[in-house]
Amino acid sequence: MTSKFTTTPFQSIHKLKRISALSSPSSPSPSFLHFKTNSHSISSSLSLPRLKQTLAAACDPLGGSLCRCVTAAALSTTSSTTMGDVVADAAMDAVQRRLMFEDECILVDENDLVVGHDTKYNCHLMEKIESENLLHRAFSVFLFNSKYELLLQQRSATKVTFPLVWTNTCCSHPLYRESELIEENSLGVRNAAQRKLLDELGIPAEDVPVDEFTSLGRMLYKAPSDGKWGEHELDYLLFIVRDVKVNPNPDEVADVKYVNREELKELLRKADAGEGGLKLSPWFRLVVDNFLFKWWEHVEKGTLGEVADMKTIHKL
Repeated sequence: MTSKFTTTPFQSIHKLKRISALSSPSSPSPSFLHFKTNSHSISSSLSLPRLKQTLAAACDPLGGSLCRCVTAAALSTTSSTTMGDVVADAAMDAVQRRLMFEDECILVDENDLVVGHDTKYNCHLMEKIESENLLHRAFSVFLFNSKYELLLQQRSATKVTFPLVWTNTCCSHPLYRESELIEENSLGVRNAAQRKLLDELGIPAEDVPVDEFTSLGRMLYKAPSDGKWGEHELDYLLFIVRDVKVNPNPDEVADVKYVNREELKELLRKADAGEGGLKLSPWFRLVVDNFLFKWWEHVEKGTLGEVADMKTIHKL
């Protein structure tokens, strides 16, 4: 089922900021605006020194700035995240936990219009996704080499959502920053893709120029990862053909491999059969089942532009 709409003109950053009440200059740091407590303030049951001590155990052990920001935000009297959640999340990998609270995802409606921003943490809580219908913008990169083999990655064991599953080359989110909010020709998303290819796979920006990405389409999907976490994304599908050297970041990637079409079909068979515990990410499987093999032919022919459709949002 698809939903069609006319692409809106580029909106400048100052106009976007007016959309969200969170962008007020007097507001706290936006990365922590949504880190809140339960319906009554936790300061009513914990003294401030004890509160700081408890929060410190759950925060980033590396810098300290995260702890200070969380402490300030946790004194809010309007809340949705309990102290128990904070302590439970202390078991999360330190790098992933830091990104959960530092990264601000772009919130959109089902027509891909920006409506605000929120932390990566909140955007991946199934409770928030279900109760507030939080939908954020994302992208999936499919990188092919000159032999037209597709680069796959296995997500690291420390990823909060879908650890150790195999997926396409790179999957992430543009952030709520000026360079990644540019709507024209999906430039903001392509800038984000270039950033994350370096971050996850060590591919330098000059090896994947933003002008070389082809934006083929968009899809909207929802997928729970476990009882707590999940995805609800409006995902841009970006294809690029480049020969690159890969140096995976172990905090993000457990393994990589190139596959041709027949090898991917065998991977799908093994995943369907549950052989060796092999699993694929839900967004990758949606692209495979609906688009990939047809688009792969156009990759080989150099005719991707013929199948690009950025006016349709595929609701899968």
